[in-house]
Amino acid sequence: MKVQVTCYSGYKGDERPIRFRLGEQEYLVEEILDQWYGPHAIFFKVQADDHNLYILRRDTARPDGGWSLEAFRDVKESIAPPRGGALD
Repeated sequence: MKVQVTCYSGYKGDERPIRFRLGEQEYLVEEILDQWYGPHAIFFKVQADDHNLYILRRDTARPDGGWSLEAFRDVKESIAPPRGGALD
């Protein structure tokens, strides 16, 4: 899924994402949790201001360096207590 990303631009140009837009919704990057390099891309695992986790991919093989959303995790769903346990 394509995503619009605004980056911090340091001495190396667009160094890291600081906000991104999915459809009509804009998210601020609160924390970059991880960063890694593939043969033709840079990946950023970020936590946004909605507290969810996103993996953003920047295509380094193209001059325009297009961005895409590679993965998403809703943190609220992943921390829900198990059903059928002592808390039910």
